[in-house]
Amino acid sequence: MGAEVDEAHDPRYLLARRLRAFREEHWPGVKLTQTQLAAALGRHKRLSVPLISSWESAANPKIPPIPRLQDYATFFATTRSVDTGAPRLLDTDELTATELKARDDLATELLRLRSSALRGPAPGAGSVIDSLTAGYWRFEDGRPITIVCAQLPDEMLVRLPYSNPADPHYVALSAYADLDALFELHGYIRAANPASEVNLRNSQQLNYPQAVTVVARLADDYTTHLVLLGGVDWNLATRSVLNRLDLPVRQVPDWDSPDGPYFEVDQDGQTPRFHPHLEHADDREILLEDVALFARAVNPFNRKRTVTICNGMYGSGTFGAVRALTDARFRDRNTEYARTQFGESEAFCLLTRVSVENGVPLTPDWTLPENRLFEWASES
Repeated sequence: MGAEVDEAHDPRYLLARRLRAFREEHWPGVKLTQTQLAAALGRHKRLSVPLISSWESAANPKIPPIPRLQDYATFFATTRSVDTGAPRLLDTDELTATELKARDDLATELLRLRSSALRGPAPGAGSVIDSLTAGYWRFEDGRPITIVCAQLPDEMLVRLPYSNPADPHYVALSAYADLDALFELHGYIRAANPASEVNLRNSQQLNYPQAVTVVARLADDYTTHLVLLGGVDWNLATRSVLNRLDLPVRQVPDWDSPDGPYFEVDQDGQTPRFHPHLEHADDREILLEDVALFARAVNPFNRKRTVTICNGMYGSGTFGAVRALTDARFRDRNTEYARTQFGESEAFCLLTRVSVENGVPLTPDWTLPENRLFEWASES
């Protein structure tokens, strides 16, 4: 049996109770309904009553994203928010100096509570088990997980030993791309989810099943927790899912152009491009730095499951995206950074540098600004 949660001291419940107290007790004689608060805080970006309720929940509180807590601080910094009939969220330029100071104090308090809530009660913090079960590779519902890699092109497969099914020494995994990333991630996911079924597929299996008897099983793979390794040029599943997700990031595998392949993002009306860094030496190319995408979203084929994408321009980037949340030296800090930035957002993504030293991809530290090329989160 797991340890019972001490709700009196669990920081998640402390934040939830503070948010409820704001609504019910902050101003003497004023008690707002969740409907009123949702309407006020949703002035610029729609906010639902169930979401307010989930943040105040006494049973399983959710943690609001930072912008929402900043709106709380602005709203409760002044009674003028409720003085003129329907409650409303004032713009920053409407606040007096005294109200701005009150807002900053409230924001500091709420963000401190949020940071503590993200860390959670964590008995035995720092242990391997706690670290495994606290990150993004832990799927609490215990449902099946499917890891999908690209299949190597036929012209590559014919040059590999043991890649022909007719060969007595045939090795099925020889058809898989990104084997470094797959080997790293498969073991980690199995350790973090010991009771879950974990399946391996290549994207050709998902898209072109060869026998009618396996069509239903392969179709079911799309509706599990999906983990996609590798880029849109070889991994057909990555290409298909990215086309269905509304992410402001695109991978352009333009290998024939002088500038080479790149990631492109939508940022403040601009579309900056991020290229891997290579140098030429002795008639060969040496990869010095790759660009990698880590993305988490609702599975477009089943809203009760997730999809996670680890995708570099080269295999080094894919491996780096995986290692960001499996490497024991970096996974906890990278997880905490992501939870602090993205909170309970249904979808988020982070484009990161992956340095390569003598052919070895190094784990990116997301807490360093120079490693983060672009980040984005949907509204919760």
